[in-house]
Amino acid sequence: MRLVDRRERPLHDLRISITDRCNFRCTYCMPREHFGPEHDFLKRDALLTYEEITTVVRALLPTGLRKVRLTGGEPLLRRDITTLISMIREVGPDLDLALTTNGALLKRHAVELQEAGLDRVTVSLDAMDQTVFQAMADTTQHTPDDIMEGIDHALSAGLGVKVNTVVQKNINEEQIPKLAAACVERNIPIRFIEYMDVGNTNAWVFDEVVSGAEIRQRLEEQYGVLVPEKPKHKGEVARRYTTSDGDDFGFIESVSNPFCGDCTRARLSAHGSLYTCLFSSKGHDLRAMLRMGAEGSALSLAIRSIWERRDDRYSMDRTSTEEKPAKVEMSFIGG
Repeated sequence: MRLVDRRERPLHDLRISITDRCNFRCTYCMPREHFGPEHDFLKRDALLTYEEITTVVRALLPTGLRKVRLTGGEPLLRRDITTLISMIREVGPDLDLALTTNGALLKRHAVELQEAGLDRVTVSLDAMDQTVFQAMADTTQHTPDDIMEGIDHALSAGLGVKVNTVVQKNINEEQIPKLAAACVERNIPIRFIEYMDVGNTNAWVFDEVVSGAEIRQRLEEQYGVLVPEKPKHKGEVARRYTTSDGDDFGFIESVSNPFCGDCTRARLSAHGSLYTCLFSSKGHDLRAMLRMGAEGSALSLAIRSIWERRDDRYSMDRTSTEEKPAKVEMSFIGG
């Protein structure tokens, strides 16, 4: 039975955060001053089990679910993640099953991820120069070469690969040509993301946003005219462009060109709350229902009730409201 919200947007995509922990401290996501040694991460028994996650996915299949993406934190930190992938693949053999990662552990896991049933990975990479990369990720343990090795292993294993890059003014703008070249060389798409005001801890200011239009201008100096492509499906977040040689660039422009009107995404946090927007202030507790034995039709009915009341359009309203509510952190529900 078709499920749509108040703005006639279906629920086609579910992003599942399986951990709130990460081995990076990216300044725009988990700044170390807020996520340091004293930060109280979720205890293991607070996390949804793989069985509980699979139950949620199964409950959503009859409503039109098409895509599941595993996120974090860093999802490859969660033990036996291939078990979860296999479980989801078993209940949803036709699902588009993806994973977002910072790539640091991808070389180690790429083959087993593909064998478990994963279709593709999106790798977050913000710089090719080691100094810039390590400053943005706030790590000295990994380098861009480590991430590129992980990407190459994923490609060799038969996984689809995309790269996501968050661009901040005066931070990594000069990395755009190098990142583009590395992806063009491997024939993989790269998506440039406008720096967004997610969460409450990244000290976001509008002046640090580099618009999609500005990034396109830089790329056209390198590759010639970028031709816009039609969306492959309703709800596609990245606006895609191609060059005369077929190179694929995408732009996620939540600030300068919001796409709320077509958003088909729900997000499940690591501790089992369902969020209907990346910028939500609060979620809806599914873990309590799951641990009281809810499954199947009861769980599906609860999610239907949540989605049918959904009216979110934060990115479109961002500049027209003076109220700045507290928002859930991106590391808690995935990007």
